[in-house]
Amino acid sequence: MSVLVVRIRRWAGLSALLVLPLLAGCAGFFPKTTSTTSTGTGSGGTTTSNTGDYAYVASSFLSGSTAIYTLTGFSVGSGALAKLSGFPVTLPFAPITTAITPANTYLYVGGQGSIYGYAISSTGALTQLGSNGSVILATANVVAMDISPDGQWLFALDSNGSTIDEYQIQANGLLAPTTGTAYAVASGTPVVPSGIRVSKNPNNAYLAVALGTGGDLLYTLNTSTGGITFVTAVPPPTTSTADQAVTFDASGATLYVARSGTYGGLVPFAIGQGGTLTAVSGAPFALGAGPSSIVIDSTGKYVYVGNKVSGTISGFSIGSGGVLTALSGSPYASGSGVASLGRDNSGTYLLAAAVNGGPDVQMYTFDSTTPGKLDPSGTAFTGNPIEPAGALSVALTH
Repeated sequence: MSVLVVRIRRWAGLSALLVLPLLAGCAGFFPKTTSTTSTGTGSGGTTTSNTGDYAYVASSFLSGSTAIYTLTGFSVGSGALAKLSGFPVTLPFAPITTAITPANTYLYVGGQGSIYGYAISSTGALTQLGSNGSVILATANVVAMDISPDGQWLFALDSNGSTIDEYQIQANGLLAPTTGTAYAVASGTPVVPSGIRVSKNPNNAYLAVALGTGGDLLYTLNTSTGGITFVTAVPPPTTSTADQAVTFDASGATLYVARSGTYGGLVPFAIGQGGTLTAVSGAPFALGAGPSSIVIDSTGKYVYVGNKVSGTISGFSIGSGGVLTALSGSPYASGSGVASLGRDNSGTYLLAAAVNGGPDVQMYTFDSTTPGKLDPSGTAFTGNPIEPAGALSVALTH
């Protein structure tokens, strides 16, 4: 079979934006005002690590015939979301995806035509990054982003269906385009870019992308150079099956793929020697319609999938051999059009951003008596004049 060779570009060119399901960013919460110091973030050595816990929601909606794009910040306390002072922030482009560095120092917002960056203060306030009078850190049409566990590399999945954009994150938060590696995709396979995720275990450094009906691709990642090397492709089981979201467990030993369409469901793949992928027994595990985001709780015992079309969250316990069992009460009701999930680093809360509102952001606690079960807690609206406010992506400090 012939193959289409695709390169990883230094700069992504402008192309028509595809409206696609989004992934969540990071995790974190509970308002704090202290900071600590860590080393090795970016290429500049020592940087400040922000220990405050905040969530940022990117939104896109129409007010009459006018498109409005915003970014709204929240803190959490006692099971409630509180909007941070100075928000929402207006964006000049349609945001699609968000990501926060592991040290919680920088927030990146990607979408139609641009990637913007912000420094996160200990109070959660944002200061826009820029250089030589420009606030555009990179020119690209981005549908999903993720950052390597050392905070050095930002990977962005381009909407053109042929490119992963890669940037080195400098100590000042600016992005430097870098050279990647060519890879191959079977020709004739429709590619619909939807998700990208980097394993957070530096000893099991992998990168995975979900390409809709194009299936999934797995790479190894050299965290020193930022280079990625193609390992394997996972085609969907039928031409009417689409892989919409991916994530890794904390050890980097399991890749989770959320599928829609024929034979849809959640598929955990055990990652073997050399990056071989083996679906666990019983997969796929049933999901609601239109899965769009995956998150694993802080204990590593439970996995949750946001179902965009159903407006629900499916939850599973992770058993021996990676076999999944639906949690009590699953699927859980959420906002309409769940587009993005995230969890806080205390292990207390899970957040869901819903593009059609009702509410824009729903917070859940983990039930105290039934393991893994989600209980509705606080809600929040992004403060836009029209509801629903089109909440597309939530990124949380870690």
